[in-house]
Amino acid sequence: MKLNYFKSKLFLKYIWSYLFILLIPLVLMTIFIYESAVTNLKSEIEQSRLSQLTQTKVTIDGRMKELSEIASRISYDKRLTPYRVHDPIYSGEAIQALDQYKSTSSIIGEIYLYFHKDDKIYSSKGLNDIGVFTDNVRFQNWKKETLIQDLNAVRFPTMHPSDTVSNPSGMQESMLAYLIPITPNSPTPHGTVMVMIKESELTSLIDSVLGNYQGMTYILDNDGHILVDNRQGEALTNAEAKSLFNNLAPGIHDRSLNGKAHSIVSVKSENNGWTYVTVMPTAQFFSSVLHVRSLIIMLFIIIVLVGAAIALVLARMQYQPISMLVEFASSKSGAKEQSQRLEPAGNELDRIRSALQEYSSRIDLQEPFARNHFLSMMLKYGSTQSLTPELQEAFDLQFDRSHHFVMVIGWDTDEHSDLQERQHIIAMLAQIEFPELDAHGYGVELPQLDQLGLIISFSLGGRPDAFSHMQQIAEAVRTTLLETFDVVPVIGVGTCYTSPDQLNQSFIEACSAIELRISGEQGTINYFEKLSTTADPAFWIPGSTLLKLSQSLKQGSYDVAAQMIHSAIQSLQSSDLSALLTRCICFDLLNTILKAASELGNHGLMQQIAPNMMYGGTLDEFERSLLDLASQICSQVEQDNQQEEQSVIDRIVAYIDAHYTDNSLSLESVAFEFGISPSHVSRSFKEKMGLNFIQYIWQKRMGEVMHQLKTTTDPLKDIILKVGYVDTPNFIRKFKKETGCTPGQYRKMFAEGGGSTEDTDDE
Repeated sequence: MKLNYFKSKLFLKYIWSYLFILLIPLVLMTIFIYESAVTNLKSEIEQSRLSQLTQTKVTIDGRMKELSEIASRISYDKRLTPYRVHDPIYSGEAIQALDQYKSTSSIIGEIYLYFHKDDKIYSSKGLNDIGVFTDNVRFQNWKKETLIQDLNAVRFPTMHPSDTVSNPSGMQESMLAYLIPITPNSPTPHGTVMVMIKESELTSLIDSVLGNYQGMTYILDNDGHILVDNRQGEALTNAEAKSLFNNLAPGIHDRSLNGKAHSIVSVKSENNGWTYVTVMPTAQFFSSVLHVRSLIIMLFIIIVLVGAAIALVLARMQYQPISMLVEFASSKSGAKEQSQRLEPAGNELDRIRSALQEYSSRIDLQEPFARNHFLSMMLKYGSTQSLTPELQEAFDLQFDRSHHFVMVIGWDTDEHSDLQERQHIIAMLAQIEFPELDAHGYGVELPQLDQLGLIISFSLGGRPDAFSHMQQIAEAVRTTLLETFDVVPVIGVGTCYTSPDQLNQSFIEACSAIELRISGEQGTINYFEKLSTTADPAFWIPGSTLLKLSQSLKQGSYDVAAQMIHSAIQSLQSSDLSALLTRCICFDLLNTILKAASELGNHGLMQQIAPNMMYGGTLDEFERSLLDLASQICSQVEQDNQQEEQSVIDRIVAYIDAHYTDNSLSLESVAFEFGISPSHVSRSFKEKMGLNFIQYIWQKRMGEVMHQLKTTTDPLKDIILKVGYVDTPNFIRKFKKETGCTPGQYRKMFAEGGGSTEDTDDE
């Protein structure tokens, strides 16, 4: 039969796999070439800008040096000494000299000479009063006071950033002010030369740095302030620029601005500390390599076409043996319907895998059930004759040790009801080894979800006591469960026998041990051999414990009562008493609780006793029942105490209502009157009334004063003293703070007979 390869998903997958093998390195190589081209171009542009910035820096440094030399010559020019410029005869020569210095540099827009604390300032155009100068030459961001202060205080050459300058005619121009102290390098300069530079003079020097690219060029002073900038496209605010260029080292950097990658090139002048920076978006470099992109795309298409042809040949060569295996698997499937059922399940490899997994799964599914069935039969009947050597070998079971016993392991289904975790426990216990104890075990699933059986076989190996060896094995099992699964189990252990045929008896005993256990606490191990052991019958609960329990119930202290009950039960759990004697001793606790309830007047508690307290249940269940009874008694005591406390508070409130006009009334006096501590009165009063003792008395006195002000014409001082308040000024302040008006104003507002003669008592 001739195969149609293109109808096979597997054949198409092989073609795609070969194409991917070809395309992945091809794509990576393409990206590498493209990125290399962009990186090289970016590096060239950055190096070009670095060279241009360096050249610009040298040029501007030269201009700044030229200005410093002019200032130096001015400081030593005899025509510009303070004496000559102040002399009306020679002041014309000074102005002419400044004009000559201005003409020596093309970037000087104007030059000014100012002597410290002088009221005049000199320029190439004439002499001006300093006040007139600041009015005529106005800087947008440089206040007059700051300008005069800078002229008097500058100690080092300082460039004021580009600012808008207005002249008397109203014209505005963007200029920089370069302040140079004279004499230069003197610790105590006597004047300042201020050179005004048009911003365009500096921007013209950095115009060529960006070329045809979008970006920004900045010149910053040594404090990071922008002196001038040149922008093509986007722009940054002064705050953004200062944040970006803060601590920016000279060189080439990559930064992200507004979520976009930018290339930053900076150069710093060693002469004046200025920084020259260009910022350009990196994305525009990619658009400059279009010719490289076109060539790469063409090569990519050619290689893909050739690779597709090679992939077709290779895929056909690899698919032929697989198609033969598919036919073989279909012929061995046992039925034509089976082959038809498998065909739509996936590709050819999936059909082969499914055929093999089907046979394997039949065995895998049946083996655990068969193994567990045989082990369950052993627990039920105890006979190992049904386990032939072949089955023992198949199930990997060995009962060649000298001693055998059964453990039943249970756990709280409320806390560990996860079936997946139970399956993991079963898988671990299916066959467990304890080499150091010369023992191994086989797990058996029991009908109950919260229980598992474990058949243990071991050899004494010279140990005289089999029971102590069993204890070590049981403890090892418990520790393994705790460490591996964080499961806190309760374990019942049956008696040890020398023949595996008696495992059914050990299983029954293990079930009895876990069912009749003295303690229901998780994590305990209960041995059947200990259930009938009777210890010293003189063991009883200490009288001090019973006395403390009775007293804690009378006091309504549930925490103490619960602690006494728990400690008593815990001591019983750790004892070696038999179950019957333990149950008898437990009635001491019950009798103590019932007696305490009777003394408290609760005679009906006996009817609330659960039947399992009298006839059965574990110690844990008995403890919970006792705690429930103790909780009822303590709750009743607490309720009675609250009712009594409420009655006391009601009597205290009534006492305060009757005596609040007594100025000697205090928390201590009330507490003494009722025989209660002041702290208890304060706490209880706040809990019951919602406000503290002092606030309640103040409200009573305040209400009475308001009533007296509205209904009587008694003097205010008399009213305040009458309600028990001695400090009249303090009362008036508090009254005004609470009502918003003085007592006199309050009386005017509510007096029935009009005005009052006591309006000034609160003044």
